[in-house]
Amino acid sequence: MNTNGYHVAVLGATGAVGQQMLQTLEERDFPISKLTLLSSARSAGKKVMFKGEEYEVQAASPDSFKGVQIALFSAGGSVSKEFAPEAVKHGAIVVDNTSAFRMDENVPLVVPEVNEEDLNEHNGIIANPNCSTIQMVVALEPLRQAHGLNKVIVSTYQAVSGSGAAAIEELKTQSEAILKGEEFTPEILPVKGDKKHFQIAFNAIPQIDKFEENGFTFEEMKMMNETKKIMHMSNLEIAATCVRIPVETGHSESVYIELDSDSVSVLDIHELLKDAPGVTLQDDPLTQTYPMPADCVGKNDVFVGRIRKDPDRANGFHLWIVSDNLLKGAAWNSVQIAESLVKLKLV
Repeated sequence: MNTNGYHVAVLGATGAVGQQMLQTLEERDFPISKLTLLSSARSAGKKVMFKGEEYEVQAASPDSFKGVQIALFSAGGSVSKEFAPEAVKHGAIVVDNTSAFRMDENVPLVVPEVNEEDLNEHNGIIANPNCSTIQMVVALEPLRQAHGLNKVIVSTYQAVSGSGAAAIEELKTQSEAILKGEEFTPEILPVKGDKKHFQIAFNAIPQIDKFEENGFTFEEMKMMNETKKIMHMSNLEIAATCVRIPVETGHSESVYIELDSDSVSVLDIHELLKDAPGVTLQDDPLTQTYPMPADCVGKNDVFVGRIRKDPDRANGFHLWIVSDNLLKGAAWNSVQIAESLVKLKLV
């Protein structure tokens, strides 16, 4: 390990995920010898605190990555496509938190608890999966390893923070307007700039991202394709329905799975999950113990509960999975990848 630390850059340093990345780097005491904070020209010049020191955010340019060893990206797919190759040219390893490279066959898509070894195959860029995918595969991987996995059906209940600060603000202003009996005009959700926008306060919107030709949304297809890639299971049967709900932070998922074995019990699954890396088991119906988004905010783990054997399928189980979408779903997974790069001596 480099005892003097690494030159780390954060692109998108003023955004919600970028801020969480910095906070996580600080909390983990990641070895940093030099920190470079980058953003769009619009946000350049802003001041950001890190470990008690004030840093000025710079406008990103190709030359911004000279000497950088690890670059954490979270500034949008088009920005990643523009600057990731430039960063790699300068010798940096890019951990990208957008969908720009996730399905590129030359780019590993990594959740350290699931497929850390794929980092050995990187060519300078490593992709951080979609937030809703990450929490699901962390919970399912111990079951897959022990008993095989052949089917997944997931319905998500996703927080508005997944759509950014403007969506959080819209949830708050709409809620206030409704409670006061005032009129309002939705402008952000489900997709900013799309033909129609809908109320999110006191509502549920069964659309996240744009629709594809097959009737699934891009978010749903991301979950399906990314899970297959991360688990190296191209033949996995998987389908997703992704729904935006009026929660600020913390994604929830109702997941139905079918294992290869039909002799597994709920107790067996408890045993697998209670010591699984990155998982907190919260499952006791007698005491109404189960995960909820309000309780997972600010925590790095994936929380699992409501584990039930399907009444009609001996190999079928239902799970409820909750996680902070800005942490494990984004910033923490990115920093974990950086920690793995150090541990595996890849940087």
